[in-house]
Amino acid sequence: MSEDLGSADPADVDMTQDEDEDEFDPAEFDPADRADWAARVARIDTTVAHPARVYDYWLGGKDNFAADREAAERVLAVTPGLRQRVQANRAFLARAVSYLAGEAGIRQFLDIGTGIPAANNTHEVAQAVAPDARIVYVDNDPIVLTHARALLASGPDGSTQYVDGDLRKPAAILAEAAGTLDFTEPIGLLLFGIMHLVQDSENPYQVVAELMAALPSGSYLALSHPASDIHAGQAEAQRRYNERVSTPQTLRTREEVARFFDGLELVPPGLVYVHTWRPRPDDVTPVDDVSAHGAVGRKP
Repeated sequence: MSEDLGSADPADVDMTQDEDEDEFDPAEFDPADRADWAARVARIDTTVAHPARVYDYWLGGKDNFAADREAAERVLAVTPGLRQRVQANRAFLARAVSYLAGEAGIRQFLDIGTGIPAANNTHEVAQAVAPDARIVYVDNDPIVLTHARALLASGPDGSTQYVDGDLRKPAAILAEAAGTLDFTEPIGLLLFGIMHLVQDSENPYQVVAELMAALPSGSYLALSHPASDIHAGQAEAQRRYNERVSTPQTLRTREEVARFFDGLELVPPGLVYVHTWRPRPDDVTPVDDVSAHGAVGRKP
């Protein structure tokens, strides 16, 4: 999830992927899609660090620019264990989605703040458990949406769709998602590492409440959020990060994160450090605990 950005020469945009991924080539798309791709690339400002690309760098990806790497390294200088923490958050996503598709029986997912494709994307995890699962990815970063459409292909029995939307405008997202998801049946709302990009002045709790209000009984909210009350160095890391990015972040305490789950029934073990939510033996275990709280909650 991101703001609209400035401009850049499409020739400056590195759209390369890892060797085991299909290379994205805009020439393979029909003229309308190529025009859409060009318009998105024109919105990218490569001189200002962007959260999705900074996160991609921390995950070891290649879809980032010099400004993103500079911002990322400034934060790593004061939080050297951050890469492991980011990986732990990604692992939490996989476990939560697996739980929702498996034990909870959820077959529909609304993933807001998709991020640049990486390991264990939502549809891959969900459709491995339930091949007929339907997923709507939402983001408004042009690089994210371009890669998502090119690389995140649904299995033949399910569906994967993409919405260009801003989390701060939930009504528009819900209207678009209704083209794929059945809002009379339970839906898993996924907000992993995204709510910290919504400032207090932008009514983050109202945003989540509006999204959950549109979902029927039996739906779930899965959310992770960087914390302000775990590591002493987090405040300095946040300051350095906000100096270099287009969308500043707001860290929150455990009590503040818990407010996002008001009215929901928390799935055990409740609101915890993300790496301690139903961990698996092969998951990354940060050496100094992660810097994020996370939970899964059911709507009664």
